[in-house]
Amino acid sequence: MNPPPVEIALDFRAVAPIAISGIGAMAVLLLEVFLARRKTFLFKPIGPSYVSGVLGLAATFTLVAAITTAAQAFLSGGTAVFNPEHPMVQLDRFAAFGIGVVGVGALLAVWLSIHYLVELRINYGEYYALLLLSTSGMMLMVSAVDLISVFLGLEILSIPIYVLAGFDRRKLDSNESAMKYFLTGSFASGLLLYGMALLYGTTGHTDLAGIRAAFDAGNPLTVGGLGLVIVGFAFKVSSVPFHQWTPDVYEGAPTSVTAYMSVTVKAAAFVTLLRFAAAGFATVPENLTQVLWVLAVATIAVGNITAVVQDNVKRMLAYSSIGHAGFILIGFVAASPEGYSAVLFYLFAYLFMNVGAFGVIVALADRGRDWDRIEDYSGLARTRPGLAAVMTLFMISLAGIPGTVGFVAKFQIFAAAVKAGHVWLTVIAVLGSVISIYYYLRVPVHMYMREPGEVSPRTGMDTTEGLVLLTCVFGVLFFGFFPDGIDRLPLSALSWARDSVALLR
Repeated sequence: MNPPPVEIALDFRAVAPIAISGIGAMAVLLLEVFLARRKTFLFKPIGPSYVSGVLGLAATFTLVAAITTAAQAFLSGGTAVFNPEHPMVQLDRFAAFGIGVVGVGALLAVWLSIHYLVELRINYGEYYALLLLSTSGMMLMVSAVDLISVFLGLEILSIPIYVLAGFDRRKLDSNESAMKYFLTGSFASGLLLYGMALLYGTTGHTDLAGIRAAFDAGNPLTVGGLGLVIVGFAFKVSSVPFHQWTPDVYEGAPTSVTAYMSVTVKAAAFVTLLRFAAAGFATVPENLTQVLWVLAVATIAVGNITAVVQDNVKRMLAYSSIGHAGFILIGFVAASPEGYSAVLFYLFAYLFMNVGAFGVIVALADRGRDWDRIEDYSGLARTRPGLAAVMTLFMISLAGIPGTVGFVAKFQIFAAAVKAGHVWLTVIAVLGSVISIYYYLRVPVHMYMREPGEVSPRTGMDTTEGLVLLTCVFGVLFFGFFPDGIDRLPLSALSWARDSVALLR
């Protein structure tokens, strides 16, 4: 007599945003094949710009649907577990917040790409499919509550990014960036996997709840496995000394790809690491806190000091990204609800600041050439005053000047560190922030105090590029003045961050 079948109650709401993004990637590929076989579509002739617009619109609908699903899950306040018998993926407020940041970053990158890909003559449909696939991997990572699903999401994230970094196949710099990113990323994945294997071997669990219950801080293999996991994530977030790939990849990759990976990869890695640290361990081991303290200081110092001598805006923003990773690590050193919520808010703020800065570079790209040298911005206030103004806003926000979301983000991080007793760490971070003012203000100085060069920038701006810049300007100013929202427009980013980490306590 056969045993009765085992019924497994699967809750597909937990994987809805991931599935929407993955299915959207397949749909984009099929749509490109459909358009390639037609001469007209919707009564319009099919050309490179039209194809790029249609595929970008399809990617937009996909990401909006995924973001809306995550927003509904956040507002409901519940937790959906895909398989309660063996929980590996769950959609709760914490995951929904991470999916929202990743999804909005991907959406803004799609809008930046529609005209930019045509300008560079690389408007291939697989670009949007790869971007959506990578986004689905990030969404899986931030929803993961098991090491297996974390690693699966990491690989789904990474492989499309390697291809996107070298998407401009005609340029040696783009090919070089893809190869460097692939080699360092593969090495980091290997270290991460080895650390996970050690944790499984010493605790007998791959789920975070089981690791938390069986974790033994006195076992050197357990601590070693934890350290290797931290190192693997340090590669992804560009923490010193695992940052060497960042400047070359940021410079060589197409700027729309750089904008995408600079915010989404960092957000996915930090959110995943935050769940791993907060939900996987009752208390963070003291020696690990010391390691994170050193990593934060080294990352802040190297990132900000090296950025001072850069003449390429994309490389400068790459080292700036390294410095910001150091600021975010301070929240992990604090290891408190205030520190963790400050990390989430910082990632939210960084989304608008960094995508906006790269958006200006994209808006200036002309005839296949990026305006990525600081000298290129000389006199921009005379030729393109609007772009000069918004670029200045993004630079002062990245520097943490009051009145911008960058200031609020840094203040939250520093306040959490001081409350946790890390005063000297806060002093070092403030000094690093002061150094950053110099290289951030170099760009406005060239735009407003230098004569225009011989080559004029592109005069027009695509609608989607303008939409990205307006969105980023709104995010920088509104959340800079009203981080807790206002009565008529309840966009309380700080409350969202606090509510997200509440369940990790």
